[in-house]
Amino acid sequence: MAVGYLGAPATSTANRVRRTVALLRRRGFAVTPSRLAAMCLGGPLSEAEVRWAVAASPNLTIFEDLVLDRDAVSDAGSIRSRAVGHTADSGAYVAMTVDFVRILVATAPFIRSVSIAGSLASGGFRPSDDVDLNLIVDDGHRHLAYVVVNLLGLAHAMRHRAKPVDDLTRRPLAPRLMTANLILERSQYLPLQRDDEDMAFEFLIGEPVFGLEAIAEVLEANPVLLEHFPQLAGKPVPFAIEPRRRLPKSLFPRILDPPARALGQAAWRYMQWTRRHRPEALARVAYVRSTMRPYTLFDAS
Repeated sequence: MAVGYLGAPATSTANRVRRTVALLRRRGFAVTPSRLAAMCLGGPLSEAEVRWAVAASPNLTIFEDLVLDRDAVSDAGSIRSRAVGHTADSGAYVAMTVDFVRILVATAPFIRSVSIAGSLASGGFRPSDDVDLNLIVDDGHRHLAYVVVNLLGLAHAMRHRAKPVDDLTRRPLAPRLMTANLILERSQYLPLQRDDEDMAFEFLIGEPVFGLEAIAEVLEANPVLLEHFPQLAGKPVPFAIEPRRRLPKSLFPRILDPPARALGQAAWRYMQWTRRHRPEALARVAYVRSTMRPYTLFDAS
């Protein structure tokens, strides 16, 4: 599934609202007028401005208190259901994730930053989802980070075998629970190859847990991200932690990354093979990977 990216910052209010709705739709969700006003491309608007822009647009509507493209009204029920479920279930999973990140960064000192991403950050989490993490790591450690997240994640998931699953989170031994969504090495964001609105939104929607300095470095090196979303400059960080102790970096030399790549790729291909009879799951994985390019770790070949 091809994804088109618009690089120029949004301009008029109507255009900003329209493009924000389109951006959210690409990710499978929609928000209320008040939340859309707060997260709008180009900077926050008032709720009244959003409602005016929707009323003036032939392509937008407010349905079940969600701002939607008119041809997406049929999706409102499932989106609203996810939002209601998120309110009920997300708190326990956020606390669980913060505890997992404490262990992760203590074990892997080459990890510079960890943020909660995906549905747990966006407001559409349900118990059958996995928890997506965005990582920033030292150069030469991307694949090692992927393997460490998955090994620790498997050990963590073994304690939560009763967790509900779907076609994406079902695994043979234990449910898919903690997973790496985006892994960036430091050199990859100095500067980013992509500074479009979708990448900027990835940073906006993410909830930093560890490594605020690394995220600040990303924004300083890529000021266009702030042009897309000035809100990034004052983003609150309610879940930030500081680990008390970390293993020495000398235990994880860069020479470990090539074998970690081979191990990680084999595991990833195996998971794709287990989904071979579930085309919707394969399509969803392909879409998510398309939004991460050129920063995906493995190819499907």
